[in-house]
Amino acid sequence: MTTQPQRPCQHGIALIMVLMVVTVLAVLAGGFAYSMKVETRLAQNATWDADMEWLARGGIEVAKWALNQRGQMSGGFDFLGQAWAGGRTETNELVSQYIGQWVPLGNGEYRVTIEDLDRKMNINMANDVILRQAVSLIGADASVTPTIVNSILDWIDPDDNPGPGGAEKDFYSKLDPPYLPKNGRIDDLSELLLINGIRESPGMYWGSGAPPTHRVSRSARQGHFEEPVYAVGFRDLFCTLSVGRLNINTASPIAMQVFPFIDEHIAEAIRTRRAGPDGQDGTEDDFPFRNPAELAQVPGVGEALAQFPQLQQMIGVQSSVFEVKVQTRIGRHARTYTAYIRKAPGAALTPTLNLIWQDR
Repeated sequence: MTTQPQRPCQHGIALIMVLMVVTVLAVLAGGFAYSMKVETRLAQNATWDADMEWLARGGIEVAKWALNQRGQMSGGFDFLGQAWAGGRTETNELVSQYIGQWVPLGNGEYRVTIEDLDRKMNINMANDVILRQAVSLIGADASVTPTIVNSILDWIDPDDNPGPGGAEKDFYSKLDPPYLPKNGRIDDLSELLLINGIRESPGMYWGSGAPPTHRVSRSARQGHFEEPVYAVGFRDLFCTLSVGRLNINTASPIAMQVFPFIDEHIAEAIRTRRAGPDGQDGTEDDFPFRNPAELAQVPGVGEALAQFPQLQQMIGVQSSVFEVKVQTRIGRHARTYTAYIRKAPGAALTPTLNLIWQDR
């Protein structure tokens, strides 16, 4: 008796093998297609990198040109009504067309905004008096003021001898992980987050302007008796590149208060005086200070200035260092470049001090 083969079983095995082969081929094809898509995107990005950088560099040159025009329009002082700051006091329509507006160029477009850094005090030039005033303005507990002030001064000075309550190499080398103090100028203000007294309370640096990744809700902080919420931070008061003379024509009322002779009422009086009748900075009726001596015309300032003659040299009406932001767009892709340039009124332009960028 002859036994017939089990054909249906063989057919089932063949079908399974075919499905397996098709699945493998589909996976390979999908992987190849994805790889090609990635390679294409990388090639496009390489092209956009160069195009966006040239858009940004073009915008930076426009900013330098705009800043050069201000010396021809003003009498040696800088204020928020000038065209470079987006103000409406000056009649330089050509500058207004390129500052704060999207400008098409090639296959993309850019927008330039300029902000002077002299609206904040340079922390590298701040003395003990200004630092103590800043800590008080931030709202830190008075018991930690000597630690914070002297630790900042110790971070900047070249020696390894800590001031009272301060910190030098012996302190930082015992941390986990250990690191060494700068013993030199602060190049980026975020270095403050490494300094004794502030590293334990980073809210003193951020104030109310912390990015989302650094924010902690008020209830989460205060409900557990942790770090208090600070409305003002070091980043609202200081920078690292200005010339060390606070421009009272561009400084915010809170930034003016790093001087102990300027309280919130005097600061607002200064802002109101420079803003003119409408009370708004950057409009046609601005009445800026033409020299630091005019500050004494504000009620209450003259008497206060007399108490701190050593601080008068830290007040000015000019700006020399500027932060230039250039937003670039090519199709759906966007990138923001930030450049720092130095340009004093009447002086030749210097090269760009720094240039950084971030995708968005």
